[in-house]
Amino acid sequence: MNVMLALLTNTLLSTLLVLIAFWLPQLNIYAEKASPYECGFDPMGSARLPFSMKFFLVAITFLLFDLEIALLLPLPWASQTDKLPTMLTMALLLISLLAASLAYEWTQKGLEWTE
Repeated sequence: MNVMLALLTNTLLSTLLVLIAFWLPQLNIYAEKASPYECGFDPMGSARLPFSMKFFLVAITFLLFDLEIALLLPLPWASQTDKLPTMLTMALLLISLLAASLAYEWTQKGLEWTE
């Protein structure tokens, strides 16, 4: 019974908040607010700046390695388990995957910052 009451309360509250967020901004509409923004200045240069794809690839590589290292953080607590050989095998597999990935990135010059 408590679960149903909590579910009903959460559903009603979230529905109420969505409805308020939907209708509240429509109450205060005036012409200046609804018009598109124009600053009145001529642009000094192109608005399209070239994006370095190398930066994007290095950032994605960093995120992947960071995620894999975060998977290694619970190893000290996992060493207290009953299945120590399984844990050590999985840890060695993960570290081997990290080392192989780093070696591949290094040989493919994926870690070079300059183009």
